[in-house]
Formats: sequence, structure tokens, C-alpha cells
Amino acid sequence: MPMTDLGIVIVSWNVRDLLAACLESVLRNTEHTPRIIVVDNASTDGSAEMVRDRFPQVHLITRDKNLGFAGGNNAGIRYWGLDTPMPNTQCPRYLLLLNPDTIVHGGALETMVRFMDATPRAGVCGARLIYGDGSFQHSAFGFPGLWQIALDVPGVHRRLVESRLNGRYSRKLYGGDLPFEIDHPLGASMMVRSDAIRQVGLMDEGFHMYCEEIDWAWRIKEAGWKIYCVPGAEIVHYGGQSTQQVKPEMILALWTSRLRLYRKHHPTWKQVAARWLVRRKMRQEIRLADSALTRGETDKATHTALVKAYRQVIELYASSSDQP
Repeated sequence: MPMTDLGIVIVSWNVRDLLAACLESVLRNTEHTPRIIVVDNASTDGSAEMVRDRFPQVHLITRDKNLGFAGGNNAGIRYWGLDTPMPNTQCPRYLLLLNPDTIVHGGALETMVRFMDATPRAGVCGARLIYGDGSFQHSAFGFPGLWQIALDVPGVHRRLVESRLNGRYSRKLYGGDLPFEIDHPLGASMMVRSDAIRQVGLMDEGFHMYCEEIDWAWRIKEAGWKIYCVPGAEIVHYGGQSTQQVKPEMILALWTSRLRLYRKHHPTWKQVAARWLVRRKMRQEIRLADSALTRGETDKATHTALVKAYRQVIELYASSSDQP
């Protein structure tokens, strides 16, 4: 795998130690060093300084405000000139979006590149992800529809949660080395063909956080490319390390992004049904939060913040005037 074949973009926000471990794993476990860009989204924990001091071979882009996942990755994509339709000899043939809370195992990136080389119609592929303790993690999903909203409530049987109705692929598919076709991989590890990026354009920065990779994969698939999971490539993904820092705000961010996704890719009747289902879900969440407060399982400040976020989502989904 020549160095020019692969570029990596890592968007980071206040996860300095995880970012350092991620970079070390890429450099240690990759036979041919890829070109790496770190986009620091206005971290305040010394992340940018750490990259400069410990990883001088990494190109660092710093921002004075948080651009979000899409904005940060687009900064890396633009660095290589992939925001234009004309090929650039300096561009890598493949671009890997990699979360900073990941650890790359030996051979994983080479395996993904070899698969892309052997599958010319593959526009995107993702690795098999595992949690930090080695346990199974869903790495690929079906595009979200009404069933995913309906099943995202407490008390749903595990078999339904793990089913294709809920956008999951069988765990058996992850057990071997045979790649399988999917709708989209988790954005924590997403290798995209440069030709596909030139065809469909950049990520939609209207998604500040959440659903950006789903929308991008949807557009790439609609353009005629195929998307796969490559279980022979294994990457550890700790998951949610940045978003855990501001949970109530992330609730509103998540459902705002999902509303934008539904509007872009679903017909009107599905949008109407989705609005109703989400409002019902938020009311259930409010009742659960009230019960947790009554039982002393949460404090008043946390309860207030969560309920406020749920009510904001209800108001958002009740409105018919919001545009994507």
C-alpha cells in the first residue's frame, strides 16, 4: 500500500489522551505510513499542543470554534482538494475518517485498502469495530426508517433490537473475513473512495453532530456506489467519549440531525409518521425522567436539563415550518 493510497482525517475535541493513543496505534500498526490530518475543533485540553510536540509527521489543522463532525472532516477533505471534481495527483485514492477514540489493530488499514482495490464499485467500506474490552460492537447499519424510531423505547425485546427491523446486521456476518454489503458503516471508521467524494461532494455541514455519515453514505449509494463492512479489518472503538461531555445538549443535537435526515431522504408520509413517533418517544422519556427523580436516582438539575431537552425535541417535531 503506497503512502499516497491512503489519507486519514481525525476530528478531535477535548480527548487528548485518546487521540494520542489513536495516532500511536496507526503509526505502530500500519506497514506503510499513511498521510494523517488531525482537525482540532477548538479543544481546551492541550490536544493541539500534544500533536505538535509528539507527532510532527501529522498535519494539524486548528479551528477557533467547534466545526462539528461534518465541518471538521470537510476541512480535511478540502486540504487534499477533494472538494473539486478534477483529480489531483497529490490526493490519496482513499480517505479514512477515523474517530480519535479508536485503536487500529495491525493490518486493518491494509486490509481495507486491498478490499477497495479489489472492488471497483465500492465507494465506502467500514471496519469491524469492537469495544475496549473486546466485546462485540455493531459496526454497520441499515438506513434509518420508522421501525428504528418505533423500537427505540424501553422494554423492547432484545431480539427486535438486534434485528434488521432495527437496522442491525446479523452478528454471524461479522464472524469471518468475508465482506458483506451494508447501507452505511459507523462513522468511527469509514473509508471512502476519492472518486465517490468528487462525485457526491462534501459532507452536509447542516448536520453539526450525528447522522452526517449516514447522509453521506446515502448520497454515495444513490449515486450508484456500493458500501461494505470488512470484518477482516478490526478496530477498537471506545465510543461516545466526546459526546458524553454534554448529554442534554446532545439529545437535542441528535434529534435535530435525525429530522434533517428524514426530510432529505424520506417521502412526506414517512416524515409525518416519524414526527408522531418521536414526539411519543420524548413524552415517554419525560415520564421516565420524572420517575427517576421521584426515586432519587437523579438530581434536580440533571432532571431539569433532560426534560428541557425532551420538550425542545417535541416542539421541533411538532413544527411544520422548519426547513432542512
